[in-house]
Amino acid sequence: MRKPASRKVSRGMPVASSATRPAPVGGWNARDSLAAMPASDAVSLVNFFPATTECKLRYGSSSWATGLSGQVETLMDYEGGTTQKMFGIGGGNVYDCTASGAVGAAVLSGLSNSRWQWANVATAGGNFLYMANGVDAPYTYDGATWANPAITGVTTTKLNCPIIFKTRVIFTETGTLKTWYLGTNAIAGAANSIDMSAVAQLGGYIVSHATWTIDAGTGVDDYYVAVTNNGEIIVYQGTDPSDATKWALKGVWRVGAPVGTRCFIKYAGDLLMVCQDGVMPLSGGLQSSRVNPRVFLTDKIQWAMSEAVTTYGSNFGWEIFYYPGENQLWVNVPVGTGSQQQYVMNSITKNWCSYTGWSANTFLLFRNTPYFGGNGAVYKAWDTNADSGAAITAIGLQAFSDFGLPGNLKRFVAMRPILRTNGTPAVLGSINVDFNTDASTAPLSFASTSSASWDSSTWDTGLWGGDLNIYQSLQGVTGVGYYGAPQLKTSSSGVDLRWVSTDVVLEPGAII
Repeated sequence: MRKPASRKVSRGMPVASSATRPAPVGGWNARDSLAAMPASDAVSLVNFFPATTECKLRYGSSSWATGLSGQVETLMDYEGGTTQKMFGIGGGNVYDCTASGAVGAAVLSGLSNSRWQWANVATAGGNFLYMANGVDAPYTYDGATWANPAITGVTTTKLNCPIIFKTRVIFTETGTLKTWYLGTNAIAGAANSIDMSAVAQLGGYIVSHATWTIDAGTGVDDYYVAVTNNGEIIVYQGTDPSDATKWALKGVWRVGAPVGTRCFIKYAGDLLMVCQDGVMPLSGGLQSSRVNPRVFLTDKIQWAMSEAVTTYGSNFGWEIFYYPGENQLWVNVPVGTGSQQQYVMNSITKNWCSYTGWSANTFLLFRNTPYFGGNGAVYKAWDTNADSGAAITAIGLQAFSDFGLPGNLKRFVAMRPILRTNGTPAVLGSINVDFNTDASTAPLSFASTSSASWDSSTWDTGLWGGDLNIYQSLQGVTGVGYYGAPQLKTSSSGVDLRWVSTDVVLEPGAII
């Protein structure tokens, strides 16, 4: 009887295995240990927005209004019933930026700077745009004419940050612990002060103030909130600051010092403030009084946020902006003039990423569309799949993993990103090993993809954008280590790209 042929097995030959990781919809994590980060998180996520089901290559920007002087540091909108206008301030001049294209002559000039705060005021006498900067006398605009309102009782060149609180215009006063209010439904006349010098125990001066609408509306239960440069938040409730029976101090809280004059934003039924501790919702932050950092919206990127405030906190341009159309909260981080970046939160999941490529001094939501002020121009944001025709470069480094083999050395040989796209993007996959967080420096060439536009392109001639299709590209990678993190880089113009998941091929080795 013949013996069956024996199969000689070569010992020590590596056996390849594969693993799949979801796209990092958990967002950028700058808080947790690199060795214990959830698989759905990212060590870095630049220009990839963590949507609920996939990571989207951010949309781009396009030039809207050109010909402004200097850096555009303020954008304002005039709300006059059925009339809406957008104004940009650059080089100490105000320009009408409502229409796209080159702006005409300045509508107001000779200002000391371009850093103005503003509010819209509706009175029986009409609708007004009210602006102040703490250096020049305030201005109002009624839809046709710019004027300096006649305010008495205070040095008007020290008035800044006009806000509306229960039909009154209230200003901060530069360098003091006083704010000043006008009469109800008035844009001029006698001003009276709210002196907080006996309340602010740490001294200093008022940086900014806001109306805190607890129920997301405007009513008698609204609070008046002021914050000092030393991080004391002072809260009042009432309707008439001149009447002790109708005005009362609710409390004083200590938080991180505010960052920038534009540190407040209304957000649903809350008030957000950017401070040394991050982005704080007042509803939770005042209760915890800095004891529980988890109440901060920036908790997951706290290390990065803290470093940014420490390094760039004195630069102009810090601002919080909410874009409801895409459920995004943007924190503008002024790294330097012309080199800003944005920390971006998904308002549904509270997960983060960062944007680069938008040199934005300030943002404005005008007619439900976001705009930002740049160098001599105003740009429409989140518009098209390119930045004024230039490619958008994005990179994401996923969480490190031992791939179920702790202590085993591994050789990574291939990876395959699974994408949804309507074009042919330039995509490069790589592997970082053993907690090396360096971004890939490999160059990428991109194929520009353009689609026809409705009402402007010729039928049967224009190339119409297609539906999103699955795009897979198996790429060889090199890397030997105990931990691995897939990295995806793309540079694309005119392409809608969504990152769904990543496959990794590896060969396990011995325990060393």
